[in-house]
Amino acid sequence: MTKFSFTEKKDTRSGFGVGLLELGKQNPNVVGLCADLTGSLKMDAFKKEFPERFFQIGIAEANMIGMAAGMTIGGKIPFTGTFANFSTGRVYDQIRQSVAYSNKNVKICASHAGLTLGEDGATHQILEDIGMMKMLPGMTVIVPCDYNQTKAATIALGQHQGPAYLRFGRPSWPVFMAPDRPFTIGKADKLIEGKDVSIFACGHLVWNAIEAEAILAEKGISAEIINIHTIKPLDVEAILTSVEKTRCVVTCEEHQMNGGLGDSVAQVLARFNPRPIEMVAVNDSFGESGTPAQLLKKYGLGPENIVAAAEKVLKRKN
Repeated sequence: MTKFSFTEKKDTRSGFGVGLLELGKQNPNVVGLCADLTGSLKMDAFKKEFPERFFQIGIAEANMIGMAAGMTIGGKIPFTGTFANFSTGRVYDQIRQSVAYSNKNVKICASHAGLTLGEDGATHQILEDIGMMKMLPGMTVIVPCDYNQTKAATIALGQHQGPAYLRFGRPSWPVFMAPDRPFTIGKADKLIEGKDVSIFACGHLVWNAIEAEAILAEKGISAEIINIHTIKPLDVEAILTSVEKTRCVVTCEEHQMNGGLGDSVAQVLARFNPRPIEMVAVNDSFGESGTPAQLLKKYGLGPENIVAAAEKVLKRKN
């Protein structure tokens, strides 16, 4: 498999903005709603191009979700935008009752997720949202890894029928996925072939996993890197195929250990092929203020932590 590198960094929220604009040009039923954070969500271009299809709701996130649900009845495809904390924690009741329970075709698009929100601190660094959203029946949950994949995921959601949660972030991050790389909701993306340990990652930690693979290779350890961009529906076949070969697993995510990608993968292993697993994630803690790099290091989400988890799980392998 091709090794990955990057020549530029872009924030994944900008990938959402570009994807939404392109989707708007493709489908006149696509509408945008934002809760007073148009610039932060990079929805400006869509607003400028389609002012009649953009709705600035203000700091009223619950109303935004209710309006979006109502718009689907008339055939519209609403994409709502605000910070991940406000997209989920603040409006969970509205999402559960008006969107998920009613199976409305609403796309809940959430920026500034995880620790890499940085200096805004613990109150805004939601680390529970993947778990909250994946537990809702019928909810699709997508966590793309870079600018190009976020753009592709946004466009793909325009063709997807049903409620969905799209999670992305604030910081500039390596752009390493080819702009024309296919994106299929629910299908994992194998990035690097390996035979000793399977590393499943999502979001920003996919790049950290790629960096960890290079370190492991120098140590003579062959790691398979798989980007699980869709947390739900989970690509069970891809997970089991990889684990059948490697017989041990590391999961990596910018989220609580409880309820995230690691939990989902562990359930698959427990049900179909029990194997040792280590999880690189935030361990039952809130975040704090700091730069993204400082926080990833302090909370154990760096490449060196993935390397340590791989070495640990290899010792447990049968």
